[in-house]
Amino acid sequence: MKYYTITLTAFILVLLLSCSSNEIGNNKDVDPQSVYFDYRISGEEGRDDVTVFIQYRFSGPDGTTLVLDKPAKVELDGKEIQVDSSRFSGAYYEVSVPVQNFTGKHTIIFTDLDKKEYKEEFDFQPITLKTVIPEIVRRNDLVLDIDGLAPVDYVRVLLTDTAFSSSDINRVDTVRNGRITISKRDLQKVVNGPVYLELSKEMDKPVKEATREGGHLSFSYGIKRDFTLQE
Repeated sequence: MKYYTITLTAFILVLLLSCSSNEIGNNKDVDPQSVYFDYRISGEEGRDDVTVFIQYRFSGPDGTTLVLDKPAKVELDGKEIQVDSSRFSGAYYEVSVPVQNFTGKHTIIFTDLDKKEYKEEFDFQPITLKTVIPEIVRRNDLVLDIDGLAPVDYVRVLLTDTAFSSSDINRVDTVRNGRITISKRDLQKVVNGPVYLELSKEMDKPVKEATREGGHLSFSYGIKRDFTLQE
């Protein structure tokens, strides 16, 4: 992996996080309609659990993180989630669920101080790579078959090597009937030697039921492989 890529990514991450508040407040001190919903579901092949990370913020995605005061609460599939906090993240609600038990439909319900409920339903489907990539890959089209996608879907493709001079690949590709091709021409962008491939299914959309501040629901699930590229 390129050192300058890691450095730039870390810099951007710090910059983005610095734009969001990690201060902690209480929802009893704010207008119930000023609460912003931030729902994130993430997983990765090789990890046993899927993480559901929830934050409520005052007045938008960069606002102060909120602790929910009773009767306000948040539930995942009928089970209340307890608050936690850190200096880095502020107040948050998080739960980890074994991935084999999490495939399918789920519901997050937020209850505000006035006992009004906001329901968000989502469908979790991990992706799997059916294709076995050999340890050594030649510079021909690399055809990959992926399970867990819609007939027409989208996957982020990240392909990097260890050289400073190459441009790498980082893009969102259309996947039709579970098949994606990294072309011979694409492989010309990376040099011979160790290559790192990451495929990730990503989604980010507005929540369906929210206050006037709105909110978003994001989903990501990634697969990683490495191989040696040769002529």
